[in-house]
Amino acid sequence: MKGLFSSLFLCLGLVYAQQDSLKKLTELAAAGNGVIHLDSQSFDLLTSPKRTWSASIQFTALSKNRNCMPCKQFDPAFSTVGKAWSTVQASDRDQHFFATLDFDNAPNVFQKLSLASAPVVFAYPPADGPRKPASGRTAPTKYDFQDGFDASPLAQHLSKFTPVPIPYKDPIDWAKWFTTAIAIIGVGSLLRLVAPVVLTRWTWAFASVIVILIMTGGHMFTRIRGVPYVGRDGNWIAGGFSNQYGQEVHVVAFVYGLLAFTFVMLTLIVPYQSSPSKQRLQVYLWGAVLIIIYSVLVSLFRVKNRAYPYKLLL
Repeated sequence: MKGLFSSLFLCLGLVYAQQDSLKKLTELAAAGNGVIHLDSQSFDLLTSPKRTWSASIQFTALSKNRNCMPCKQFDPAFSTVGKAWSTVQASDRDQHFFATLDFDNAPNVFQKLSLASAPVVFAYPPADGPRKPASGRTAPTKYDFQDGFDASPLAQHLSKFTPVPIPYKDPIDWAKWFTTAIAIIGVGSLLRLVAPVVLTRWTWAFASVIVILIMTGGHMFTRIRGVPYVGRDGNWIAGGFSNQYGQEVHVVAFVYGLLAFTFVMLTLIVPYQSSPSKQRLQVYLWGAVLIIIYSVLVSLFRVKNRAYPYKLLL
């Protein structure tokens, strides 16, 4: 009977001690805005082998003399996730704790865990009670930072160890929305300005003529065969009618376009000149341009094929 009472008192003592530890951790978490700032003693309390709670612990080195830039970059994300966890109802919140341990506050803990770098995040599952893993594995799990220092993937990972998912939401990126709004307004204003030019039939007619000239010059031939823009020796005219360089497309298209423009001037513009002298002058001018440019075109045929028998001026 005496042994039974001793066991009973021992169990009651353990229960009260567990409740006292849980109460102390809850107060520390509330004081730290959801994150407990640990030292050696509170670390041992939080990671007690008899713990019925789980914990996410950040091991860091934030003091200026440590000059740990990754620690300073990651700490806001961890603090934000811890603050988000503090908003859940108490029955769930008090079953998982967020904590941070700075190297200067407990170097012996870093040595005991063989931690030679920071930051490091360990997730400790419950070691006792109803939330103890069915596998019986109570060793901490290390966060691998494969998604960087962002808070969202951290919250998603640590939610595997909390009784309910961490209610973290990414903050609104006002700069992104502002930039997007400015871009939309700018594009809208630009479209309003260029719409009269883009929608006019003369713009589409000009674009169509350019495409026709480029295609007539042999653009698809050079694209399909993948020929170089110029030859290795610097020549831009390939010998033979079955060969062509990329630069020939532009030259031939320009020659065809100039010839077509000459015919347009002679047939549509010159006849409507009111002054006979101006009309006569333009006939001579555009007739000379026609003969010279056509002579250039014929000379290109002779360069590509030396056996071509015809020539005009050149």
